[in-house]
Parts: sequence; structure tokens; C-alpha cells
Amino acid sequence: MYLRHNIILSLFISIVVISCSKDQDDFVKINKTNFEINGKDYTYIGTNYWYGPSLYFQKDEQRGIKRLSSELDFLVSKGIKNLRIVAAVEGEGLLQGVPRVGPVYQSAPGVFQADNLKGLDLLLSEMSKRKMKAVLFFSNNWDWSGGFLQYLRWNNQVTEEDFQAKLSWDSLRDVVSKFYSCAPCKEQYLDQVLSIINRKNTVTGQIYKDDGTIMAWQLANEPRPMRPAALADYIKWISDVAAEIKKIDSKHLVTIGVEGEIGTENIETFKKIHSDKNIDYATIHIWPRNWSWYKELHDEGQFAQVLELTKSYIDSHSDVMKELGKPLVLEEFGYPRDNNSFSPDEKTSIRDKFYGEILNKWNNGIKDKSPLRGINFWAFGGQARPIKNQNFWKEGDDYMGDPPMEEQGLYSVFDSDTSTWNVITKYQNK
Repeated sequence: MYLRHNIILSLFISIVVISCSKDQDDFVKINKTNFEINGKDYTYIGTNYWYGPSLYFQKDEQRGIKRLSSELDFLVSKGIKNLRIVAAVEGEGLLQGVPRVGPVYQSAPGVFQADNLKGLDLLLSEMSKRKMKAVLFFSNNWDWSGGFLQYLRWNNQVTEEDFQAKLSWDSLRDVVSKFYSCAPCKEQYLDQVLSIINRKNTVTGQIYKDDGTIMAWQLANEPRPMRPAALADYIKWISDVAAEIKKIDSKHLVTIGVEGEIGTENIETFKKIHSDKNIDYATIHIWPRNWSWYKELHDEGQFAQVLELTKSYIDSHSDVMKELGKPLVLEEFGYPRDNNSFSPDEKTSIRDKFYGEILNKWNNGIKDKSPLRGINFWAFGGQARPIKNQNFWKEGDDYMGDPPMEEQGLYSVFDSDTSTWNVITKYQNK
């Protein structure tokens, strides 16, 4: 009897160990400038799918959970298995005169609407079934999901009038830069971070910090110091938050979510924040239109200049990451449709060329052992379509890749954009 008991106990322990090992193998890890899963190189073309969790809350299932399932299947059919997603929204209602996305998670300082993360629970569950990976960002430098401005308002660092109105660019920089020196703002942000990491998925029963479907935690979407005077506090905030995350979760990767030199004031700051031992890899974003890299969309000479600036931007940040010995991901990039149209009926010939140049550089870089290991284009618009004669999102409209403050259809890649998908699948196949 004693021998039989020991054999059964040994078998049980073996099963648990094997199961735990399997779970561990599902996590994305880094090996110098490479990503790996289960010891094998992990390189990818992915997309931004920030609105995925919100589909759960659509009353019309066809526009909600059925759309979610269908869109995930579509992405997998195109080889897209890495999705960048917003983890939480702070506050609700108008911000800077624009409706923010929903639903709210932190509705007031330290007050969390747990049921409003059920959409993220479902999304992670569905992604796990399809062997997809998620990068989750905790907050936002920009106003469309609440973000840093909401924390600043809660702590009276911005007036209600300025919070509701549209601040000038210089005023916005002045205000948001205060986040990094606002102790209660940072505490409320960290409370949100820790509550998400320790959340138990209501669909799978798994704690988020134990879920290999999640590739990485990201501090925020495009966190900028906004002003040079905030740099010291900005650098310290990154280091402090990354250390807190690693204390309770050593399994997942941690990254910052920055745009690169544009967004961190200079390349030296980009290097410094990514040299932190708790930051596992770097990100860059590329926005030729937003950064005024061209004036005329159809000018061939200006487009050639855009391509040169794009390649140079990738190269300069790749060089930094070679020196640091960590991977690099280009996790946001986009280009307008022809004639600056927002209609899915318009061609995407210039966008397709831009995508092709970036994907070709990524593909060649893999052969040459470049740190650039992953690509996430901005952004998947799925089955949604812009409403005719209405440029901006209104509550009740279908979500697409363009957030509410941007023209709907500006950068979205819809499931009907065949020529763009042909470019993407060409490089997936390579």
C-alpha cells in the first residue's frame, strides 16, 4: 500500500512538473537580441488591435463577440499572431473635447470596475486558443483612453476647464510632463498596473501573471517626458515601475512603449532607459505624416525621402540595441490611403509601397541578425467601416484602428484591403 501510494504521488508530481514546464515554455523570452519560445526563434509581423476587449460589451453579438471571433480567425489566416492591446481605460466621458474609448476600468482613484476587464479576459482566452501573443499597455500618454491626463486631473494638476477643452500642443506638453513628478498620480497608476497583473481571468481561471498568452507588459502607449525639464523624473519613473513589475512577475517581458528618439528628446535618453536591467526590449514607432516628413502625399521625391528617413530611423535605433544586446520591435507605423481618403473604396498604393519597404527591411534584417525582430502595423480595422460624411468617431459607432480623436479610416487596415494584405502575406511566407 505504501509503495503504491508513493508511485501515485510520484506520478502526480511528475504531471504537475511537466505541466508547469509546458506553461513556462509558452512564455516569450529573450536571448540577447532574439525573442524565443521554447528555445526557438520568435520573429513576427503583428498588428495593433487596441479595441479588441471593447467588442465584448457590444449588445449586438454580430458587432461584438462574433465580430471578435471572426476577426481573430481572419488575422490568423494572414499569419498575424501578435496583437498590441490597451489593457485599461481611466475615467470616462469627454476628454479634451473628444469621447474616450471604453469601458472604464479605474473610474476614480483606486476604484476599479473589475467586470469591465471581462472583455480582456475573453480576448486573451480566444487568443490562447489560436496560439496568439498579446502585448498589453497599462496607460496612455494621450487622451483617448484617459491616461496620464486623467491622473493629473484627479490630483488637481490640470484645471477642469483645460481638461475638457482642447489644449494647445505647448500647453499639453506643460501639463502632461507634470505626471512624472506627481506622487499620487504615479501611485494610482501603479495600483492599476498591479491590479491587472494579479487579475484572475474569469474565462480561463488563470492569473494574468501566469498566462503565457501575454508576451509583454508595456508601461504605456508612447510615454514621453514632454519637456526636457521632466527627463530625470521620467527616467526614474520608468526604472521604478519596471522594478515593481518584475518583483511580482518574473515570467513576462517588460517594455516601455516609446516611439524612439522622437518622443524621448534624444537618442541618449532612448539608450539610457533601455539599458535598465528590468527593461527587456525596446520599441520604436514611425509616423511620416504626423512628423511632417512629407508635405505632398503623391510627390515621388518626398516619398523617396520618407523611405530614407524611415530606414535611417530604424538603423540608428538598431545600432543602440546591438550595443545593449536586446531586441527591438517596430510596433507602430502607418500611412494614409491614396488621395488622403478615409474611404475603404480608395486605393492604398502608396501605403502598400511603404509597408513593403519596412517589411523587406525587417526580413533582410532577420537574415543579418538585426535586433529588429518584430513588426506591428497600425492598425487593424477589421470589419468596421467609416460612416459616410462623418470623419470622427461617436459613441455607438463601431471601433476601428483609428482612435476617436483621429479621422476614422485614416490609418486602419480593413479586412477588405486586399492589396495591403498581399504585401503582408508575401513577407509572412518568406
